[in-house]
Amino acid sequence: MLILQRMATSSSLLSVPLLKASSFRTHFLSPLKHCVSQPGTEFRALAVYRNRNGVSTSAAVATESQVSTQHDKLKEAQKEKIDKLEKVVLPSNESSEKLLRIRHTCAHVMAMAVQKLFPDAKVTIGPWIENGFYYDFDMEPLTDKELKRIKKEMDRIIGRNLPLIREEVSRDEAQRRISALNEPYKLEILDSIKEDPITIYHIGNEWWDLCAGPHVEYTGKINRKAVELESIAGAYWRGDEKKPMLQRIYGTAWENEDQLQAYLHFKEEAKRRDHRRLGQILDLFSIQNDAGGGLVFWHPKGAIVRHVIEDLWKKTHIERGYDLLYTPHVAKADLWQISGHLDFYRENMYNQMDVEDELYQLRPMNCPYHILIYKRRPHSYHDFPIRVAELGTVYRYELSGSLHGLFRVRGFTQDDAHIFCLEDQIKDEIRGALDLTEELLLQFGFSKYEVNLSTRPEKSVGDDDIWVKATSALRDALDDKGWSYQIDDGGGAFYGPKIDLKIEDALGRKWQCSTIQVDFNLPQRFDITYVDSNSEKKRPIMIHRAVLGSLERFFGVLIEHYAGDFPLWLSPVQAHVLPVTDTQLDHCKELTNKLKANGIRGELCHGERLPKLIRNSEMLKIPLMAVVGAKEVESGTVTVRSRSGEDPGTMTIDEFVSRIKLAIESRTSF
Repeated sequence: MLILQRMATSSSLLSVPLLKASSFRTHFLSPLKHCVSQPGTEFRALAVYRNRNGVSTSAAVATESQVSTQHDKLKEAQKEKIDKLEKVVLPSNESSEKLLRIRHTCAHVMAMAVQKLFPDAKVTIGPWIENGFYYDFDMEPLTDKELKRIKKEMDRIIGRNLPLIREEVSRDEAQRRISALNEPYKLEILDSIKEDPITIYHIGNEWWDLCAGPHVEYTGKINRKAVELESIAGAYWRGDEKKPMLQRIYGTAWENEDQLQAYLHFKEEAKRRDHRRLGQILDLFSIQNDAGGGLVFWHPKGAIVRHVIEDLWKKTHIERGYDLLYTPHVAKADLWQISGHLDFYRENMYNQMDVEDELYQLRPMNCPYHILIYKRRPHSYHDFPIRVAELGTVYRYELSGSLHGLFRVRGFTQDDAHIFCLEDQIKDEIRGALDLTEELLLQFGFSKYEVNLSTRPEKSVGDDDIWVKATSALRDALDDKGWSYQIDDGGGAFYGPKIDLKIEDALGRKWQCSTIQVDFNLPQRFDITYVDSNSEKKRPIMIHRAVLGSLERFFGVLIEHYAGDFPLWLSPVQAHVLPVTDTQLDHCKELTNKLKANGIRGELCHGERLPKLIRNSEMLKIPLMAVVGAKEVESGTVTVRSRSGEDPGTMTIDEFVSRIKLAIESRTSF
């Protein structure tokens, strides 16, 4: 079940799962409250400044008393409506079989409606999904206007209260019926069904489809006001770019209208937090068509945030006994043959390049490089554990249709680390990796996780004994940590068991970031060894470990987590210096320089009237504003205002600088 707590989500709602019920911490909620400039905020700020400093602002801006009562009433009514929506409990497919049946039936009703309106459309598959359902059709491209026609026809079908009838037929009979309808995709689907008999579901006596169910008994069990068609997308048949492009219609369906409205509110909130939108507004990053899709350009403000993240990451790893590495972006193709990537990962790798009659490959992973560094000299059991870490940029081929902002790119920087250790060190090293993961994630405001322990799959490498030891070590480390976790039986990699950790953001969404994987495969492939206490050669255990996953994706998560309203220590610009008039400009330049000299990211803004400067700062989500007028120049002070509309007051410049530095160091607010 999901409880909406002032939530939003990314624009790609269909690719991001909604979550189980949870309550959200106060500091998670604060970005949502303050990410939009509120009417009347600048008026209050200027009124306070005017009263304290004797500056007349009446010609430039209204006073607080001029904000209309009617506007306040509208705001209050809107707030009550939002509060009501945010208290609605949204069920999931797992928690409500009724909802799952509704969504599955809606997919069939939609397909029936499409073929009534567009008789030449060929149907393919139509499953329920996390927030609703979709169906793929081979037909001419659709428009949003046609979506409305389809929804109207769906409402008519629902209103007729037609029965959903299950029928069992032989494979030959199913093939005969499908051929009679000239539905080639259904023949392919029939071939992929291994069980007999074949089940068919009819809607009345007018339309049917291959299906295993479940469905509602009658279409009238669906609440028409709780169903909405959301979008149209292209999708290759069977996900193969060499096969036909289909029209995919996405819809959402709920048990009642309140749930739908709550979901739509959730979705609308998502648009405000979409990292692609905020990335443009706040000038953080871009993806340039001239350079190619999926390649990220970090703009100055985004690059500053990345710099802060990298500095914290490096400092934490050095303190925890890791050695930092930098390795090349390309290598001979033979290296990827040894690692097995050319055999198992080729479709995600770029074409090789010829360099003086030798083939080279852009790296899709960092692991082989770290192994080569390990192999540069012999090792004794006294050397272990050996921990190395790198912010290494890798390149992976992704179809253009799958690219999505910072979340799915073709070039990204992994926060990669590898630990070489002895068998009896696995547990301690895993526990250390969990502690480091928690330490880093807490810095960014993430304290809730979903943890999965994935065990040995059917096809794997390595002896039974080491699999048992490694899995037990992972389990023991999690138990020591006190984290609850789920067992993903058989979900481990072929080369070893693993722990996957999903962080929960301010909206309750979960993002796969951190992973800890035990590897028996690469040490064997690269024949890495050490000399044990009996002077015999043994093979070390290798642990792969990432905390943030990739800097690009993690940055996208951060943007949406904070709605672009970064905490002071992480904000690309921490303070705007605002002169009341140009008379104070020279003094403001000196103040800005003093902020920068103290490691504070300050900017001088001028050339507009003070109300506009304040409004611009709020829109850019600047944490602090230092207003400087004639009295401030005379007394060596600043009048400070925060983005939240709070009023820290007038203080000396030294106090202002000191308080900012303290807040940055302690990761707290001003």
